[in-house]
Amino acid sequence: MAIHHELGQKGEQLAVEFLQKKGYQILDRNWRYKKAEVDIIAQKEGILAIVEVKTRSSDYFGDPQDFVNQNKIKLLVEAIHEYVTSKNLDLEVRFDIIAILKNKNAFAIEHLEDAFLHF
Repeated sequence: MAIHHELGQKGEQLAVEFLQKKGYQILDRNWRYKKAEVDIIAQKEGILAIVEVKTRSSDYFGDPQDFVNQNKIKLLVEAIHEYVTSKNLDLEVRFDIIAILKNKNAFAIEHLEDAFLHF
């Protein structure tokens, strides 16, 4: 397995643990719809948090959250529309990013709530 893939999997696991400690219930991981993959779908109270996890080993090329582009946002919005509709959910939907930066053997985690708006 490629090192960047292993880093991504480690980041997603750290993000799940981070969210659970904050009281979120994890509903789905790596949920797929057409070309979209949603890293984490979590719920806390009346909010459905759609979480994109970005893990990087360096911020040389920018912060991890800088790598969520407009195309990814469009795919996520379409996927979550299908998710909410197919499960007949009546919750507020929020799009978050969890940015993880590896620094030697430690990880810095930043949770950006309402990271982008859906249109």
